[in-house]
Amino acid sequence: MEKLGKIAVIDLGTNTFHLLIVEYVNGLLHTIHKEKIPVKIGEGGIEEGLITEAALARGIHTLQYFQTIIKEHHITKVFATATSAFRNAKNQHQIKDAIKIKTGLEIDIINGDEEAQLIYEGVRHAVKLDTRKHLIMDIGGGSVEFIICNSEEVFWKQSFEIGGQRLMTKFHNTDPIPKSSILELQDYLKDQLNSLKNACAIYNPEILIGASGSFDTLCEIYHKENGISFDLEKQTEYHLPFGVFHGIIEEIVSKDKDERLKIPGMIEMRVNMIVVACLLIEYVVDNHNIKEIISSTYALKEGLVYRHI
Repeated sequence: MEKLGKIAVIDLGTNTFHLLIVEYVNGLLHTIHKEKIPVKIGEGGIEEGLITEAALARGIHTLQYFQTIIKEHHITKVFATATSAFRNAKNQHQIKDAIKIKTGLEIDIINGDEEAQLIYEGVRHAVKLDTRKHLIMDIGGGSVEFIICNSEEVFWKQSFEIGGQRLMTKFHNTDPIPKSSILELQDYLKDQLNSLKNACAIYNPEILIGASGSFDTLCEIYHKENGISFDLEKQTEYHLPFGVFHGIIEEIVSKDKDERLKIPGMIEMRVNMIVVACLLIEYVVDNHNIKEIISSTYALKEGLVYRHI
């Protein structure tokens, strides 16, 4: 039996810190512990390119908690990766040093291109890709990654610093979000995503794969509203019927926070960012000839695991 030791990966996202502890046996990952905490490391400073003292304190507290779990499992192989909020922070070196002193963790701050590659590595182990072109989309708090690929290779990839926290700050200041803000957001996306438009024109992907996050929530809403079994721990991919997609988006976007929380399948961690995330997904679907939507439960952290094993 091929069996490697346990490893832990930590994904320090702009909104959420993730801990994943796994063991690799006979070509399969066995999850030992999986947890996410809404640290909101970008809150209060992301537009200025800073991580605030309050955000750092939340981050250190969470990482110290993660470290207690890691030590309980007697794990020595720990890989911690930080993304958009960290790589764009003017004080990233001070933040990285403070985390090292307080937690003992050495943080690897990766660029957008590397982030996109890791997302692809995670998704291709979750979703049955084939020779057709697929468009992978991962919506983070600070950035959004797009990857055009098939089962064998990546044809194009790019990271855009237009994540959910940034879009919320710019466009979602009234709840429910007004029509005027939606139109402004659409104009903004048209300007920001021009290179995606050009890449899709060249490669013509018709299948959108959403990497975890907001796509998980959309699939859970669909399943719960229709009484269909749903368990993110038992499956690594879910299909979101194209015919119901716009209806779910409209339901989310038209409601305020309290109303959104009452939607079966909605979780409090995503109730704020889900509005701009939905509008972003809808923009991509409507403007890039997408005909099918799949949600992958694997993303960057699983990509980290497969790279390190």
